Amino acid sequence: MALPPLDPKRTAVLVIDMQRDFLDPGAPIETPGGRAIIPAINRLTARARALGIPVVFTQEMHRADKSDFGIELQFEPPHCLEGTPGMELAERLEVAPTDYRIMGKRRYDAFLGTDLETLLRGLRAENLIVAGVCTDVCVTSTVQHARNLDFRCVVPRECVAGTAPERHEAALLCLGHVFGYVVSLPEVEAALR
Repeated sequence: MALPPLDPKRTAVLVIDMQRDFLDPGAPIETPGGRAIIPAINRLTARARALGIPVVFTQEMHRADKSDFGIELQFEPPHCLEGTPGMELAERLEVAPTDYRIMGKRRYDAFLGTDLETLLRGLRAENLIVAGVCTDVCVTSTVQHARNLDFRCVVPRECVAGTAPERHEAALLCLGHVFGYVVSLPEVEAALR
């Protein structure tokens, strides 16, 4: 399915969890290929800012005493603890003072328990260009929820990375069915003209 034109006045870029605990070498949940997508995300966000499109960064954060992890600790080691360097955004990620932050994201889905929907509605966004990590976990959870809230979702392939190549590809295959447009970054740039 071809990507329709995207009205910059009705579009936002959502960058999910590009944090040190997912991207640093040897990080608790190091994402294969996560560091490699930083230049593409920087290209996307720079283009968005030039067009007046808001850019929103999410940051997963957990209490230092681990009380808010729930059953997540049965599947993953502790990560993104408040007050630690691991919860900070990646060093080479370009973040502007005008960008928005969604802090205190406690679950995979960036809408759950945050004010993300309120912010996007206030920005009059109807289209979401979604980037970040991990394709098969937080990106998928967030895109599916966004689609159920009637946001049109676009996922540029060059701007996402998953927990493993096969899970990454499987997630993109599923997302591209009915949840969003899985396209190239040049296609996104063309749709924004």
